[in-house]
Amino acid sequence: MALSEKIRILLVKRGNISEAELARRLGISPQNLNNKMKRDNFTEKDLQKIAEALDCTFNALFTLNDTGETL
Repeated sequence: MALSEKIRILLVKRGNISEAELARRLGISPQNLNNKMKRDNFTEKDLQKIAEALDCTFNALFTLNDTGETL
């Protein structure tokens, strides 16, 4: 599932928050957020800010397939 889809699900789960409201909480323009959503183009910093704005935790992990170790 694309990150933009996951963000849209979070917006619904957090009380039908609009993308425009999320953009306001992030301090960016709605058009800028819309462009990121269309392209599914987020930095890890963007995702951390989105998680903070939606009162959740973002975890980015790499897991080694042979050992199960996560980084």
